[in-house]
Amino acid sequence: MARVVAIVMAGGQGSRLYPLTKIRSKPAVPIAGRFRLIDIPISNCIHSGYRKIFILTQFSTESLHRHIFLTYRFDNFTKDFVTILSAQQTPENRDWYQGTADAVRQNLQFFENLGDLVLILSGDHLYRMDYRKFVDFHLQKGADISISVTPVRTDQVRDFGVMKTDRSGRIVEFQEKPKDPALVDRMRIPEEAFREFGIPQAGRTHLASMGIYVFNWNALRELLEHSDHEDFGREVIPPAISRKKVFGYLFDGYWEDIGTIPHFFEANLNLTEPLPQFNFYDEEKPIFTHARFLPGSKILDSEVHHSILCEGSIINQSRIRQSIVGVRSRIEEKCSLERTVMMGADYFESNEEKSRNAAAGIPPIGIGRECEIRSAIIDKNARIGNGVKLINAKNTRDEQTDNYVIVNGIIVVPKNGIIPDGTVI
Repeated sequence: MARVVAIVMAGGQGSRLYPLTKIRSKPAVPIAGRFRLIDIPISNCIHSGYRKIFILTQFSTESLHRHIFLTYRFDNFTKDFVTILSAQQTPENRDWYQGTADAVRQNLQFFENLGDLVLILSGDHLYRMDYRKFVDFHLQKGADISISVTPVRTDQVRDFGVMKTDRSGRIVEFQEKPKDPALVDRMRIPEEAFREFGIPQAGRTHLASMGIYVFNWNALRELLEHSDHEDFGREVIPPAISRKKVFGYLFDGYWEDIGTIPHFFEANLNLTEPLPQFNFYDEEKPIFTHARFLPGSKILDSEVHHSILCEGSIINQSRIRQSIVGVRSRIEEKCSLERTVMMGADYFESNEEKSRNAAAGIPPIGIGRECEIRSAIIDKNARIGNGVKLINAKNTRDEQTDNYVIVNGIIVVPKNGIIPDGTVI
């Protein structure tokens, strides 16, 4: 069997997810009320049997590092590991990571002799994949590089690297985020190619890179050591197509790049559906996260529809619809939440803390009495005062202030944000 070492790229700044990434890296952003995005690729690796995992980090790392250290500890009787390689300056190199390829290049010495194959993953996507099938495909094709691809519609092409393949799956052309209509049309995959892959076309016209790669170790080292390319999708892969055997592995399951506030918001709300596109309720392949040992949710005379209530939350005489209520959330009486992602809190406030804050005019963590909240994201430890209305009353599409941000009509209250009593947004 081929030895596989996994590398999770978790150093992205995530500027398009601001303000959720104001004080944390993108892979550390909470999802589904109790998990973090980094849990997805690590859990997929563990279920695939690939337990030699490096996490490459750079921006706002404290929250991410703490989560990984508290969560992923293999026992002393195995050589498996989850190791963080944070960007660092050395006598030979004074630069931070300049891109995905540069990050791997700067750490090649740590991967030496650990695997015949290198599995490179993104730390901020939502999907479930058995990487063993991907690796088997790579070996069967005798590939130097394999790229996991997913079918997309024409209107989605400008957001992805897209490629054309021959009947065997070998990639013959790769274009990173093409904008020119003629080029987009040239990269179209014919209907018979979908039949060859054995999947329905269903209105999809192109194959997009998922940012997931398998490299032969020797090919990876050669491509990185003899170039100064900084990014895999934009600079390393396109020229490699003519020099190496590069194949596309078709993945037709659910996959979402949590790259923007609207994508993040809709991916979370989809989890409240009776049959969500991503299943966190798979007992055979659960998504792992930090064990918190919290009490169950307490619901006092409340009405809840199509929502997820996480452990440690208290809901008092309120109405919750199509929302996620994260760990340790507190919602006081006569509140209404609709299409809201509430991430919860890192700790329970004591009565003494609440009294001290009240004397200073600071609301307690959570949502106060008689609040109305629609189409909003409330980050961890946010304090929403009594009588607050977060309803986008002016129908604003985009706005940025110190206390909140509106993105595509979605109100976002940042971590530790404070919204005073009676505020209407």
